[in-house]
Amino acid sequence: MLKRFGLGLRTKLLLFSSFLFVIPYLGYQFVWELETYLRIGQEQTLVGTARAVATALHERPALFDNQSAFLSDVRPSKDLYAHRIQYPIQLDGRLSDWQDYRALSLRYGAENLIEQSAVYSPESLNFEHMVGQYENFLYAMFDVTDDKVLFRPQNALRIDRNDFVQIALVNAMGEFRRYAIAPYSEGWVNAYALDTESSGINPLSLETKIQGQWRNTEKGYQLELRFPLDMVSSNIAFAISDVDDPQSRRVKYVMGTANPAKSDDLGTVLVPSPEIERIIRGLQYSNARVWVVDNHMRVLARSGNIQSAKGVQEVNSYDEQAIKQDTNDARAESTNTGLWQRFEQAILLPLYYKILTKPPAEFIDDLSDAFALQGQDIANALSGRPDTLWRLSPDNKAVILSAAHPIYIDNEVRGAVVVEQTTHGIRTLRNQALEKQFNFILAVILLGIISLFLIASRISSRIRRLRDNTENAIDASGKIVGQIVPSNSADEIGDLSRSFHQVLGKLSQYNHYLENMASRLSHELRTPVAIVNSSLDNLMLDPDAADRHIYVERAKQGISRLSKILNNMSEATRLEEAIKRSEAQKFMLAEVLSGCIDGYRMTHPEFTFVYENELPDASLRGSPELFAQMLDKILSNAIDFSEHKDPIIVRVFEKQKAIAVSVSNRGALLPDNMKHQLLDSMVSVREGKSSSSSHLGLGLYIAHMIVKYHGGELSIDNLPDHTGVIVLMRFPT
Repeated sequence: MLKRFGLGLRTKLLLFSSFLFVIPYLGYQFVWELETYLRIGQEQTLVGTARAVATALHERPALFDNQSAFLSDVRPSKDLYAHRIQYPIQLDGRLSDWQDYRALSLRYGAENLIEQSAVYSPESLNFEHMVGQYENFLYAMFDVTDDKVLFRPQNALRIDRNDFVQIALVNAMGEFRRYAIAPYSEGWVNAYALDTESSGINPLSLETKIQGQWRNTEKGYQLELRFPLDMVSSNIAFAISDVDDPQSRRVKYVMGTANPAKSDDLGTVLVPSPEIERIIRGLQYSNARVWVVDNHMRVLARSGNIQSAKGVQEVNSYDEQAIKQDTNDARAESTNTGLWQRFEQAILLPLYYKILTKPPAEFIDDLSDAFALQGQDIANALSGRPDTLWRLSPDNKAVILSAAHPIYIDNEVRGAVVVEQTTHGIRTLRNQALEKQFNFILAVILLGIISLFLIASRISSRIRRLRDNTENAIDASGKIVGQIVPSNSADEIGDLSRSFHQVLGKLSQYNHYLENMASRLSHELRTPVAIVNSSLDNLMLDPDAADRHIYVERAKQGISRLSKILNNMSEATRLEEAIKRSEAQKFMLAEVLSGCIDGYRMTHPEFTFVYENELPDASLRGSPELFAQMLDKILSNAIDFSEHKDPIIVRVFEKQKAIAVSVSNRGALLPDNMKHQLLDSMVSVREGKSSSSSHLGLGLYIAHMIVKYHGGELSIDNLPDHTGVIVLMRFPT
């Protein structure tokens, strides 16, 4: 049969569905690629902004000389940072004004002891401290834990026989100055200027510029101080002296940021530079947040707000309609657009944003009050290489891009400019592009659904028609009363209709054979019955006839033939029981074949049997008796369909790594429509062929059962030259 070539039904649907997914996929990829390029553009723009700001700060040492930028190392507890305070501190000793900044304060303990005359106990002395700057004043706060607060005795001249606070600094003239705060009681306090020529606590005069408030607490005391920024350049130290014994009044511990008695051991205080802030103040309108840091990553100035630094400017998704010259056309277009916008806003956009994410209105900014920055981009910039860094906000809501560029003074890096933006603008543009893309995808899907619905309707109608034709071809009793018209379509449904047509044709032929089975059995049974009847009639008519033994013999022959017919009909059942009871054993194939062929040569001398064995040592596992019975059935068929002059050939050979046994004879060919049915039960093609023996179509069926018992396969076909028939059996080795 000519093989039809065409696309299958599943292939058609798959190709069509793939086409639906290609367009939105390409569009989606394009939008993501566009976002990637926008990110690259934003990154380059931000680097350019950082470079421009750094250019304005290059070779201006006055901006950095007073900001302790030349330290080789920074210790946070020693080198202080004056945080910018948004409003003036009320000096009341309650520290409530510092509440928003308490997270930035530092804790001082055993590692910050400067002197001690007893074993240190944390409950005896520790404190929390920070400094801040508001306009032209420097503020300092101390939250001290002291198990025994001891004030200065009334009318006492010495100020070191009680708890007191020391301040040491270098003023704008480069002069070393020391001060001490030793109150008689809690309340308003001022400092005493100390003698800098000695390391002792020798008061010289009252310094009213240093003001504060001392307030006792349950765990110790709290102290707030304020003094002008022009009193200090960049070196400073604070120290708390603790006296617990009211009798000896000896200093038990001295704990602080640095040793106030040594000018070369003072720490530094970094105050955000108002000059740098004035330079970068205009950048607050540049849609970015700008930082200037020294070479220790401490913040010198900043400008802008990261919450509003969205980077790429957002584009309104729904621009107002342009004014048309024709008013009527403009109104009509505005009405149509309004309907679509309402549908999109009410239905589509809520659906789209189940997948898309809107940029958050606000997110957590962990650097809102930062006094020092960190990051690989800043580290690279301080080493002389501009760099960028992408990071997530602490709540993972925003992606922040920062670009850092070095600031050079005398060919050395003295700081860096850091510019930050979020990607909110890019995300908004991406969402707007994807909204349009989703609209297009929705249109494609709708068209695809309609197309697939039409295709499915066509398929279902063809399947229903095939079902109806199949039901109409067979009546209620199972009799074939019609045919299925094969379809010319090259898809699976067409192939199925052609298969149904072929199957129905084969069933029709088989039913025709079964319908003729009654006549075949009648033919087989009529002759022996007639012989028995005629013999018995003759005996009844002439009971004393001399040849009565002839009639008796003929009756016995008829009964024998009837018995043989019944035996043949039940032979298959007995064989199945024999196979179940048989125990498999190993036997030599050549011995069984040669014995069977020699027996046939003796019983059928009129036929020539040719035996060819290419595998003399071949053996099988099974039953030699059943194998001989199988060979008997096949040779019996070969004898019935062979001419006396042509040999029956039995051949043993190897085929596809299996033992093959073939029996071939020249003679009548197999009908094309019965080749694959001859191995079934009670199927025969002996019509019109006379024989003295009965044939019910069980021989090859029994042979097939035995071959399967031995694990092999049996097939029957015409010889390639169409001169006869060959039976082939293959057994695994």
